[in-house]
Amino acid sequence: MAGSRRDADGKSGAAGPGGRTGAGGIAVALTARRPVWQRRSGRFRHPAQVITVGFGMAVVAGTGLLSLPVATRSGQRAPLVDALFTATSAVCVTGLATVDTGSYWSLFGQVVILLLIQAGGLGIMTLATLFTVLVSRRLGLRARFLAQAETKSLDLTDLRGVVRRIVLFSLAAEAVVAVVLTLRFALGYGEAAGPAIYHGVFHAVSAFNNAGFSTNSDSLVGYVTDPWITVTIAGAVILGGLGFPVVFELARCWRRPATWSVLTRLTVTLTATLLTLGTVVLTLSEFTNPATLGPLRGPEKLLAGFFASAMTRTAGFNSLDIGAMRPESLLASDVLMFIGGGSAGTAGGIKVTTFGLLAFVLWSEMRGETHVHVGRRRIPASNQRQALAVALLSVGAVVTATFTLVMMTPHGLDRALFEVVSAFATVGLSTGITGSLPPQADLLLVVLMFAGRIGPLTLASALALRERTRRFELPEERTIVG
Repeated sequence: MAGSRRDADGKSGAAGPGGRTGAGGIAVALTARRPVWQRRSGRFRHPAQVITVGFGMAVVAGTGLLSLPVATRSGQRAPLVDALFTATSAVCVTGLATVDTGSYWSLFGQVVILLLIQAGGLGIMTLATLFTVLVSRRLGLRARFLAQAETKSLDLTDLRGVVRRIVLFSLAAEAVVAVVLTLRFALGYGEAAGPAIYHGVFHAVSAFNNAGFSTNSDSLVGYVTDPWITVTIAGAVILGGLGFPVVFELARCWRRPATWSVLTRLTVTLTATLLTLGTVVLTLSEFTNPATLGPLRGPEKLLAGFFASAMTRTAGFNSLDIGAMRPESLLASDVLMFIGGGSAGTAGGIKVTTFGLLAFVLWSEMRGETHVHVGRRRIPASNQRQALAVALLSVGAVVTATFTLVMMTPHGLDRALFEVVSAFATVGLSTGITGSLPPQADLLLVVLMFAGRIGPLTLASALALRERTRRFELPEERTIVG
């Protein structure tokens, strides 16, 4: 029929622009199938741009607010580098600080930091979850968001419902943690109702969002033997770091592990494994250290070791003096921090799913298998390449930044590496050198924190959404490996 052409749905479609037929009609059909971020009508062409610009605007706004005289206790403007560093650390839920949060910033400044943490945490969980759903299924005809996560519980046709559940889950978890901490501060340490509530809420929001900011100058060193404080905060850190899709699936199917998705299996298994290994390694390596675990009793040492292991899940609280730890403990912490926590959560690092996929790739290669299987599922080659790209680019960023920091400062390799990994993995733990770094080193850490928070997420989504099939294949040639 003249003036129309059957589209990809098999239905009669309108003619091309200007009433043209033929190639024009095909062009219309193809344009309708483009993902929304590739349409010329939008300002941004890719989701990665939306994420980067959004977090960048939050950092700029936070820097401006923290630069106001009212944001400091002294009433003077904070140096621009300190304001920028703190705002970036809060938005990227890292926890590194060039100045003491409790004594340097006023109540206004601390509230700004708290709001930046909340905005950054909710933004990360929301965006990461939506992109987890998006890349799990390709867009269908007419560019409708019909993709679902492997759990079959997150549907992009109900974006409001997904976001609402994320927000309600986050606020509910923070409220429970805040109540426990408030009661402990008030009943166990004699704090008045107002300060107890404020400290409880601040630490609850900071813990669930894996930020690690504390109103105490020594973080949680004063509560090293208090399980009510340390276990509660560690639980909030672990819960926030699992990721919303995993938590939601566990809430529905926790009694039926056989039905869990690959994402949930990898996240839960590796989180439990790394927490256990971290607790054992850190406890044994620091067992006789007089500056850390030495003075504590047996159960208290185990509690402190568990808390230290849990904080490497990308939360910057510490109940021990990190600067006094032995080199082997710092190296073990570097590895745990670099791996990080779960996907689509507030944790950083390359994520346990990336690490897990690479481990299964290695295992399959050693067994001589042509495909990679996790449980009863085969992992596509595209996922394997994405995991490898994220890991190798992250290693490159850490090595380059460590080399630069060693050149800039008089600090040794172990402390420089710890600071760089902590910043890139958005952990927030420090050996105590952050406040003494020169401005150019602070700016380097700012870039690392922003890249570490934005980079893995945007890179993974970009690689997944750019996947396309080649129309030809070149001749194969094997090369020597190893």
